[in-house]
Amino acid sequence: MAGGDLLGSGDADRETELERTRIARELIAAVDGLRPPDMPDALCRACSRLLPLATGLSVSVAGNNDGTGVVLCASDDVATRLADIQYTLGEGPSPEAVRLRAPVFAPDLTRPPDTSRWPLFSVQAVRSGAQSVFSLPLAGAGRSLGTLDLYREDSGSLTGPHLRTALLVADAVTHAVMALDHRSPAPEGVVTWLAGAETDREEVHHATGMIMVRLGVSAEEALLRLRARAFAQGRTATEVARAIVDRTMDLGDD
Repeated sequence: MAGGDLLGSGDADRETELERTRIARELIAAVDGLRPPDMPDALCRACSRLLPLATGLSVSVAGNNDGTGVVLCASDDVATRLADIQYTLGEGPSPEAVRLRAPVFAPDLTRPPDTSRWPLFSVQAVRSGAQSVFSLPLAGAGRSLGTLDLYREDSGSLTGPHLRTALLVADAVTHAVMALDHRSPAPEGVVTWLAGAETDREEVHHATGMIMVRLGVSAEEALLRLRARAFAQGRTATEVARAIVDRTMDLGDD
């Protein structure tokens, strides 16, 4: 019996390693020879092929403990919207996965416990077209680099081989981000792929600074005010930040 268990365990380990190798090869092939600005979309397409159970997905890179983040790539508008909603609200599986450095799943956003756990996000997510969301951390050394977020139009759990593949894809994406990060000449270690996506984050930082100066508040309170206004107006934090930076929104309204 014990020998059979060990053999079975060995078979499972070999299957996992074969799957890990297959995933790594597909991601490498997807970005091989591409210019850095073209890599995020190619990476996203490859992840989508590897995870057909998901309706869509996104990869986000977390900021340095300041509640900010950058959407590195997204497969569609819904995936982008879900990432931005979570950033705007500071609520949802993705922020929790970054904080816990563990997978966080919302298999049914139309009922408890998910609606109780994330009351604001669940309503916005369903309205955007997602009934289930699964967030897998990109776990680097000592901290979460970001998340791989999957969504489905229908409710339901992520189990069995689908869960194993999703975890292995997240692991492969983590290594890709870390490898590129180490090659980046930027002083803050920003991944070179983020050249375009980083613009959104910079707009939020710029807008936060403008709110601090105008209202005489701390950076934390300025960011909270920005998010609150975005939620109140049914817009994303990036949209509100852009309006503040462009001076088409009056900060005095706060």
